Amino acid sequence: SRESTWGRQAAMEKPGVTLSAAVQEHLRHLCLREFPCGTGSWNKSRFLPRTWRTWRELVPREEEAVNPGEETVEALLDLVRSPHSPWALLEGSSAEDRFLRELAIQNPLVLKDTFFYSYFRSLRVVDKQVSLVDKGLLKFLKLEELVLSANQIKEIDAVNLPPTLKVLELYGNKLSSMGCLCTRPPPRLQHLGLGQNKLLGPLESLYVTADHWPNLVSLDLSFNDLTDLQGMIAGLSTLPHLRLLVLQGNPLALVPYYRGFTIDSLSQLCVLDDITVSPSEKHQFRGLSHSGDLLAREAQFVVTIGNVKGVLDTSILDPEPGPQGPFITYNYYVTYDFVEDEEGEASDYGGEPYAQLSGRVSGSLPQIVKPSPSTEQLVEDIPEELFEEAEDSVESGLSTLSGELEGSVASGGSGSLPRVTDSAEELAKLRPRIDPRLCPSPGTVLFSTVRKPWTDVIPCNYEMQHTLRDLVPLKAFLLAGTTVTIVEEKILSWPLVPPPVDTVLPAKKGKGEKDKKDKKDKDKKGKEGKDKKKELPKELRQDPPILRVLGSGLVALEPLLVGEPLVSTVCNFGVIRTAETDRLTFLRVQEGPRHTPPPRNSAGSHPPIPSLLEVRISTCQFCKDTDMQAVAGPGEGST
Repeated sequence: SRESTWGRQAAMEKPGVTLSAAVQEHLRHLCLREFPCGTGSWNKSRFLPRTWRTWRELVPREEEAVNPGEETVEALLDLVRSPHSPWALLEGSSAEDRFLRELAIQNPLVLKDTFFYSYFRSLRVVDKQVSLVDKGLLKFLKLEELVLSANQIKEIDAVNLPPTLKVLELYGNKLSSMGCLCTRPPPRLQHLGLGQNKLLGPLESLYVTADHWPNLVSLDLSFNDLTDLQGMIAGLSTLPHLRLLVLQGNPLALVPYYRGFTIDSLSQLCVLDDITVSPSEKHQFRGLSHSGDLLAREAQFVVTIGNVKGVLDTSILDPEPGPQGPFITYNYYVTYDFVEDEEGEASDYGGEPYAQLSGRVSGSLPQIVKPSPSTEQLVEDIPEELFEEAEDSVESGLSTLSGELEGSVASGGSGSLPRVTDSAEELAKLRPRIDPRLCPSPGTVLFSTVRKPWTDVIPCNYEMQHTLRDLVPLKAFLLAGTTVTIVEEKILSWPLVPPPVDTVLPAKKGKGEKDKKDKKDKDKKGKEGKDKKKELPKELRQDPPILRVLGSGLVALEPLLVGEPLVSTVCNFGVIRTAETDRLTFLRVQEGPRHTPPPRNSAGSHPPIPSLLEVRISTCQFCKDTDMQAVAGPGEGST
């Protein structure tokens, strides 16, 4: 038969088939001519002709009694309707599939090609590797809904689309432009779904006008790479019947004024990004559309790092330093990566553009925030040349600069950016020993909080605003997420001048005089012993910092892409501290005033304390009355 021929052709198709072949393959899987459907020994007596008239009209005979070996219509229908039957349709099958199976039992002789082409009003071909919409689609004379989602379609010849179409969905394909649909678009189309494609470029705004879609009511362009909000809104404003619009997931939806500008520009809009447009929103953003040229085309995010809990105080495991050192200090900080912008943002905080910084040497770890000198810092005045030795850090590749940080970003101040190692040979030697978790992912820059000494709860108090103008890489970054890491920095310091070595005096003295002198020295040492034990050499040299990752995890940022204003999470990196380390910490500080011992559980032992990190990333929301000057570029508001 013709159907079986089409089925064999579809089976021989390579991945990426035509739409007609996919439709015929789907009909073949319905088994409309095989038991319990179609005709055969199970129902042949129903189709034996009584007269020439009944044969021509293809009307089955109504038998009062079923011949032995045959099944009744009701029994055959039960076989396709029962969910436990081996002939039942798969879960999620369409109503059209169920109707065709039952029709193939009740009256199978009507199932011819002419019937199929006149019967279908809705055609759903999803995830069938379709790459070409051929002219065979024009045979469906009454087709109103066409769903071709999750296929491999890169381009569509609109000439092959039936003019009766009212709904066209092409989600999850590979379309790079709407231009192919506009050569001869279906004139009655009311809904067009093009989400999850690869639409890109400012020319796409030319293809969403009333010249191409005069009756369009609903348009979904979500999760593409559209960046020109003003141009897109200008095209959409010509659609007289547009009521539902979805643009979320596009880079253009990341600017702070996106929703307000869209609502005020498209006054007839009822639903934007699946959220009903309220009268209060229309009133709040009234007049914003007239300021489109003054609005800066950039996205703004605020990253906040809160407290770090459950970190082990590693210093309790170190021995007491001798007079010749080493003197060990520990600091703790948090890093995260964020997408870089072509124009750079670090200059807003007193440093050089971080995009330039990150591009010098592959594998370097630039920072926006310089480490803050600890309150326990051992050196007051360290020569600048000593810092040059510390710049070649084995574990981090980061630079260590002299001077003090005037204030962290969270408190309103900032320090200059550290330099990046300029020697490729030195970096090549260090790279194999760098923890990959301390390196930013491609296209991003590593940011760091201020170094803090250990406490039971380490307050980072970090806040950084990121302003980004290149929105397409920003979308990819939000889909991938950011990695936050807790880092322990260990620095060993050594005296520049070794302590003097006691020598035996050549001259001999009397026993009484010697005992008197020893007693005098002993009293002097007893008085100053404690002070000298804590007193450190005035001048120290520092080894390169030794970095250790205490915990690292991914923070999902995709909610920011779909319109959520905030992502707030507490990262749990597992248990780092143990009962033994907590006991040592307790013993070391138990002499302090008003010390409270660590809590115990019902079994009498210390409960495990996980390492926790508070992270918040939010988008800057637009408020017309207060933020108009903020979103306008420098000098753009003047006339």
